[in-house]
Amino acid sequence: MSSAFESVNRYVREAARLLGLSDRLEKLLINPDREVKVEIAIEMDNGEIGVFTGYRVQHNDARGPMKGGIRYHPTVNDDDVRALASLMTWKTAIVNIPFGGAKGGIACDPKRMSEAELERLTRRFIAKIHEVIGPYQDIPAPDVNTNAQVMAWIMDEYSKFHGFAPAVVTGKPVDLFGSEGREEATGRGLVYIIEEHFKALGKPIRGTTFAIQGFGNVGSYTALILHELGGKVLAVSDVTGGLYNPDGLDIPALVDFVRRNRTLQGATQGTRITNAELLALECDVLIPAALGDVFTKENAPEVRAKLIVEGANGPTTPEADEIFNQRGITVIPDILANAGGVTVSYFEWAQNIQQFKWDLERVRTELQRVMARAYREVATLAREKHTSLRTAAFLLALGRVAKARAMRGI
Repeated sequence: MSSAFESVNRYVREAARLLGLSDRLEKLLINPDREVKVEIAIEMDNGEIGVFTGYRVQHNDARGPMKGGIRYHPTVNDDDVRALASLMTWKTAIVNIPFGGAKGGIACDPKRMSEAELERLTRRFIAKIHEVIGPYQDIPAPDVNTNAQVMAWIMDEYSKFHGFAPAVVTGKPVDLFGSEGREEATGRGLVYIIEEHFKALGKPIRGTTFAIQGFGNVGSYTALILHELGGKVLAVSDVTGGLYNPDGLDIPALVDFVRRNRTLQGATQGTRITNAELLALECDVLIPAALGDVFTKENAPEVRAKLIVEGANGPTTPEADEIFNQRGITVIPDILANAGGVTVSYFEWAQNIQQFKWDLERVRTELQRVMARAYREVATLAREKHTSLRTAAFLLALGRVAKARAMRGI
């Protein structure tokens, strides 16, 4: 299997070729502007010294300050962070907000760490990278295994060096300069994309069947909003496995269960299934909302959904993507489908800069407008160029970033 960064660059190179970009410009668009790798030593609760590796990759700032999440996971490495930073460049361009792309992470297992250890780890990481982030330089956000509390620590630690600066990070608690609607934003934005896709097909969400892999922030909000709209969520899963009910799951009850128990383990709704079984379920829409590379050339032939909507970053390998194209399975790509999070992060950043707070209704209205416009632009381009939605998304994004880079010069 190719590296995650190389997988992204396959799509970038294809789009660059279709756009007729020069080799020089293509190289500028592929290579990150800066990569930071730091060793983070902290005292653990038991008195021992823990040493962790942290990363921040800043991919491109042609269209504005760089933007991207920070994830805490044992598998975090430089290649994955590099790939995710690149995806952020294209994602922000697709929804046409004035940001570039970045990503960060720490190789750690937060499930085995106390809150005090996580706070020390976060603060030490920011102390090491504070000079290369900032409200007009690079703005982190939550990602896998990080949340509003982690963002609050980042804001506070950065402010120790640079003074009051809430706009340095987004996804903060609402009571600490965060935005209404930020926590639900990725899931709600994904549902807006599905609504636009179905509107073009003349199809309602009510009665449509869904299976969702991943029941963290993105998966749980997506499931909850689809359930509220009358969609039938047949299956959900997390790292402990999944639940399946052909009549539909009681999503509000499951969300409440996970809030109390942290995982789906022990939930008694429906039949227990594995994550692999969930991906092969017969359903109208399959939503991968966990980690990357879940669809491979081995399991892609087993997928029975008619539509895949990528809630996770990079869930489909290029080999699996080819198989889906050949089988006529429509894939709405991550850089379009899950851009709701960075869009509301932009709203939060703008509110912090202006020192003016929006209400939830305005956030949702603006999010729907941005996501609907982005979907229509990508879908129109796909029809005009006779390409997949993924290729069209990269064409739209590369066109915008290349134009900005060319106008700014080297």
